[in-house]
Amino acid sequence: MQIHTNFSLKNYNTFGIEAKAKEFVSVHSSDELIEILQQKPTSKKFILGGGSNMLLTQDIDALVIHLDLKGKKIIDENDDFVWVESQAGENWHEFVLWTIDQNFGGLENLSLIPGNVGTTPIQNIGAYGVEIKDTFVLCEAIHIETQELLVFTNEKCKFGYRESIFKNEIKDEFVITSVVFKLTKRNHILNTSYGAIEAELEKQHIKNPSLKDVSNAVIAIRQSKLPNPKELGNSGSFFKNPVILKSDFEKIQQKFPDIPHYVVSETEVKVPAGWLIEQAGFKGKRFGDAGIHKHQALVLVNYGHATGQEILEVSKTIQKTILDTYGIAIEAEVNII
Repeated sequence: MQIHTNFSLKNYNTFGIEAKAKEFVSVHSSDELIEILQQKPTSKKFILGGGSNMLLTQDIDALVIHLDLKGKKIIDENDDFVWVESQAGENWHEFVLWTIDQNFGGLENLSLIPGNVGTTPIQNIGAYGVEIKDTFVLCEAIHIETQELLVFTNEKCKFGYRESIFKNEIKDEFVITSVVFKLTKRNHILNTSYGAIEAELEKQHIKNPSLKDVSNAVIAIRQSKLPNPKELGNSGSFFKNPVILKSDFEKIQQKFPDIPHYVVSETEVKVPAGWLIEQAGFKGKRFGDAGIHKHQALVLVNYGHATGQEILEVSKTIQKTILDTYGIAIEAEVNII
């Protein structure tokens, strides 16, 4: 393990923001992780996975530990289900494709989401009617201070909409090293009810879709809306879809009758943040090298040399406009560093 100083993080965040780490080290196993934590007990630590869900607005005055733990395996199975363990540093999309190649069902709707496996429980990532919590069994995590290895079950993770215990009560205390998923081996329950998937399958003349068909449909939809971070710096959806009280929504609807919504519960509805941002005129707008993607208003982009601060300012302008126009507060989904 080599510790680098004043290390550029430009290639380690999907926004492609130029920022420096005071110190940087890549670890390839839990043992190496424990070793570096013991070597540097007093150093401030910053844990870095795939760099896909963060906006760097400053240099990192800390030891950046890049998790490069690789490996995946079947740990248990029966006629109907399989339990698969993946190390934290595996690329998420590649892992999803691997499960589909094995004919294991449950993750196909989460195809092409950027990032690594280890960060998926933190955010409880989700797309097209599916969330990590639906297949998540447990994860192993190492306590940064004590180096103790703990197991977090689905229940212990306290999953919510883009939320988990790792974003709240124990934020920055643990490093997730591996994740176990329970997937189907047969009688797959395909979730194609999300309108865009049905439309894409219809376009491809597919009536009885396979896992691969659903995955390909999701990939086609995402590619049509979301830029490739290798070609245009971005972090996927920048904002969460706001969940508001039904009573508040009804008042807003009187003023804006076209506003779409999805019922969350008897008292709450979810409003698409992308629709709000597009209606407010931000879609495709550019502020220097920071901007909003032309095909998807939820995605903020770096056209080349934008700083994290410049992208943050654009996000704040959007938030203020939506609040002033609709009375709805939208929150960032990405972590602002």
